[in-house]
Amino acid sequence: MKRIVAIGAVLLWSTIAFAQNRTITVASTTSTEQSGLFGHLLPLFSQAEGIDVKVVAVGTGQALDIGRRGDADVVFVHDRTAEDKFMSEGQGVKRFDVMYNDFVIIGPKSDPAQIAGSKDVTEALRKIAAAKAPFISRGDKSGTHAAELRLWKEAGVDPSAGKDSWYREIGQGMGPALNMASSSNAYLLSDRGTWLSFGNRGELAVLTEGDKRLFNQYGVMLVNPARHPNVKAQDGQAFIDWLVSPKGQQAIAGYKVGGEQLFFPNAAN
Repeated sequence: MKRIVAIGAVLLWSTIAFAQNRTITVASTTSTEQSGLFGHLLPLFSQAEGIDVKVVAVGTGQALDIGRRGDADVVFVHDRTAEDKFMSEGQGVKRFDVMYNDFVIIGPKSDPAQIAGSKDVTEALRKIAAAKAPFISRGDKSGTHAAELRLWKEAGVDPSAGKDSWYREIGQGMGPALNMASSSNAYLLSDRGTWLSFGNRGELAVLTEGDKRLFNQYGVMLVNPARHPNVKAQDGQAFIDWLVSPKGQQAIAGYKVGGEQLFFPNAAN
C-alpha cells in the first residue's frame, strides 16, 4: 500500500512538473498589463489549462514585430490596421476579436483648452492645438499612439509642428505617459482601462469621451508556426481558445476596478 501511494505521489508530482514546464510567450500591449487585466486573467487560464504565460508588454507595433521575429507564440494587441497587415504578410494563423473598450482624452481639471464635456474628439484636439496646451504623446508606435495620430489627421492638425513647444513624444507606455501628464498638467489620449486603474491622477480628469471614433478593439493571433517552427502552436492556440470561450469571456467581463468594468468581451461577434 505504501508503495502504491509512493508511486501515486511520484506520478502526481511528475504531472504537476510537466504542467509547470508548459509555458508560452504572449507579446501584448501595455494596456492589458498595466490595467491589471492580465493579473486577473492569467492565473485563471493557468489553473484551467496547466500552461504558464510569460507576457512581454510593449506597444502594439513592437508586439507585432516580436511576433514577426518568432519571439512570441501569441500576439494580443489593439490596432486593427496593423493587425490586418500582420495577417496579410502571413505572420499570423487567424485573427480573433476578444474584447473592446474605448479611448478618452484626459486633461487637467483647469482645462485651458476648454474641451470638457465635448463628445467630438477631433474638435477637442483642434482646441488643444489652438491653445498650445501641453499634450503628452506616447510616441511608441503602440495601438494608442496609432489611434492618436489617426485622430490628429482627422482633425486636420499636424502636432509635430508643436514638438518644440506644447507637443511632447516620450516613447513610453501608457503608465509613464499618464504619470508625466499628471506631473505637468498635460492632456493625453488614454485607453480607459489603464486610466481607471491608474492611481497617480493628480489634477487630471476625463474631459472628452463618447465619440464613436474612440472605439478600441483588441484582437489575438497565433504566430504562424509554418514561418517559425519554434512557436508553441498547440499551447498558444489553447490560450486563444480559452480567451474567446465563454469562460474566458466571462473572466474578462468580471474584471472591474472600483466597480467599473474595464473591458467588454465581444468574441462572439
